[in-house]
Amino acid sequence: GDCIIELLNFFCREGKEVFWHSTAHILGEAMERRYGGCLCYGPPIESGYYYDMHMDEGAVCEADYSGLETIMKGIVKEKQPFQRLEMTKEDLLEMFKYNEFKVRIIKNKIHTPTTTVYRCGPLIDLCRGPHVRNTGKIKALKVTKNSSTYWEGNAEAESLQRIYGISFPDNKLMKEWKIFQEEAAKRDHRKIGLQQELFFFHELSAGSCFWLPKGTIIFNTLQKWIQGEYLKRGFTEVVTPNMYNTKLWEVSGHWQHYAENMFSFDVEKEKYALKPMNCPGHCIMFSHRPRSWRELPVRLADFGVLHRNELSGALSGLTRVRRFQQDDAHIFCTTEQIVDEIRGCLDFLQAIYSVLGFTYELELSTRPDKYLGEKEVWEDAESRLKQALDEFGAPWQLNPGDGAFYGPKIDITVHDALRRAHQCATIQLDFQLPIRFELTYNAHDGTEKRPVIIHRAILGSIERMTGILTEHFAGKWPFWLSPRQVMVVPVMPMFNDYAIELQTKLHLQGIVIDTDLDDGATLNKKVRNAQLAQYNFIFVVGEKEKTSGTVNVRTRDNVVHGEFSVEDITDKLIRLRDSKSNVDTLE
Repeated sequence: GDCIIELLNFFCREGKEVFWHSTAHILGEAMERRYGGCLCYGPPIESGYYYDMHMDEGAVCEADYSGLETIMKGIVKEKQPFQRLEMTKEDLLEMFKYNEFKVRIIKNKIHTPTTTVYRCGPLIDLCRGPHVRNTGKIKALKVTKNSSTYWEGNAEAESLQRIYGISFPDNKLMKEWKIFQEEAAKRDHRKIGLQQELFFFHELSAGSCFWLPKGTIIFNTLQKWIQGEYLKRGFTEVVTPNMYNTKLWEVSGHWQHYAENMFSFDVEKEKYALKPMNCPGHCIMFSHRPRSWRELPVRLADFGVLHRNELSGALSGLTRVRRFQQDDAHIFCTTEQIVDEIRGCLDFLQAIYSVLGFTYELELSTRPDKYLGEKEVWEDAESRLKQALDEFGAPWQLNPGDGAFYGPKIDITVHDALRRAHQCATIQLDFQLPIRFELTYNAHDGTEKRPVIIHRAILGSIERMTGILTEHFAGKWPFWLSPRQVMVVPVMPMFNDYAIELQTKLHLQGIVIDTDLDDGATLNKKVRNAQLAQYNFIFVVGEKEKTSGTVNVRTRDNVVHGEFSVEDITDKLIRLRDSKSNVDTLE
């Protein structure tokens, strides 16, 4: 036959998208009944759906949720069928003339004589579909939150009200989701960050994190870990400027496609911008002198500060910020070196994510419909990426047509302790920047050739990764990453000097150690405070320990390890730290 039929259920990605998109239409119908405004966009998202609406006056508030849910459940009960209709552009303009936002979509985004709409009950909306058969298929639903946004993300455009929701094909899944949300709320990195005094945000620098001393320990530990791996894997760390004349961004193409996401300003009648990424600066660094084939691959790594002008409504703790640093690297190599370099990137990825306790999925995203360069070059590069993935040995899937316009890429999705998906790492081939910056190297045959660039990050943004890890570990940091490794608790004030002596000795060995010298607190209170603060180990010291040069060790989970000499416990802690184990065992 000339077609393939595939039956999808809720538990596959495409099935969820259809189910949640259908529920978004139900939400849109309820919003029209409740508010009477102009509906805008209503797509499915990673965990549910939302609908935007322009309202001449008033705003959505949490008190509206139950009323909206009642209307939505009524629509479900009616089992309204989803009807697909094909209409001309002229008829659509007439039908939606009351809604200027739909009119804009029709005029600017529909380039064919006809397109489709879907109808359920009184709601008719622009939509490609598909949908479930009728609204009765939605067995459980909930309005989850609301926010303000701008039309198509443009801060100069109209303000809209956005309502989010979730839905399932049975009540059991809704109950499981609610339990999951309760656990996720306990792990919220913004909450733990304040409780543990790791970081905070301030309105005077929205989207930029203030790293407190304990949070900075985590930040620096992650950065030093990656730097140590760079030494093993042949990367050279560099430092590049934070701001550039916009002429650079015009060459790279970012100014034409990304300017609204950049912070720009005038300097002596010239336009400058803070860098949102490091790649153009690395291109300048590669091209500042002639390069030989003997030098390749050149692996440049950069922890430089990046800025992206995210909308204020999109900012979310450490996971969506305006100022960040990432373990960014760019590999300049020959076409023949692509397979080995991609294998090296995947090995690097495995080494890091296995320590963090993440599982991950790999997808190869290939040539999109709109691409730059020659088809043969793309096909050759894609075959090399497939070879590298096959040699790496982990399962991977093909994601046809989802590559970047400048080259194919490997998408990496990690899963945390709650099985939530996050995209942090990136491995992307780029044929276009070498052309734009006229990058060349002298080949072994004496000719000049163009290198290929591999964009590569493992942790991605350290800010985002810290947020993910905070929730992954639920604030119970493993010893090697912990900002509170040891608390020394003297049983009486007369042993404070011994506690301070211990702190000094272990501090010099690189152990993060504090002392509780609060003479007004009882021993039990001090121990409990340390456990609640998530100190991995508590050293209790008194007369016996001072006389024998020992410490009495227990954990935050109240496991009593007993007495150790200072030398012995120091060695054990150093081995534990260097092992990067996520289990705090003393061996």
